[in-house]
Amino acid sequence: QVQLVESGGGSVQSGGSLRLSCAASGYTFSGYCVAWFRQGSGEEREGVASIGSDGSTRYADSVKGRFTISQDNAKNTLYLQMNSLKPEDTAMYYCAATYRACSGPWSRTWWYNSWGQGTQVTVSS
Repeated sequence: QVQLVESGGGSVQSGGSLRLSCAASGYTFSGYCVAWFRQGSGEEREGVASIGSDGSTRYADSVKGRFTISQDNAKNTLYLQMNSLKPEDTAMYYCAATYRACSGPWSRTWWYNSWGQGTQVTVSS
């Protein structure tokens, strides 16, 4: 079975930065649509950002201009650089992958066939 493992989460103060990583095994991200999702306590899981095989990126309005998604195909690793963090960014962050195109409904959970277990991000005021 495909394995996705997130890392890089932690606790930071408002205005700080974190970089999340998602390492994949069993397949490569090349040719896939890959994405980051997050889920706060008592909230629904929402799409944060995605990147396609052509390098095209998409972001939720709430993180646009602050977060950057990227991938290193050689390392088979997905990244999420998070700057200017706010308390409302506090959530469990998940990476996901699908063989479908990011031009589809990338922000919907059912678009993805592979998920990691998540890494916690906590931003204090």
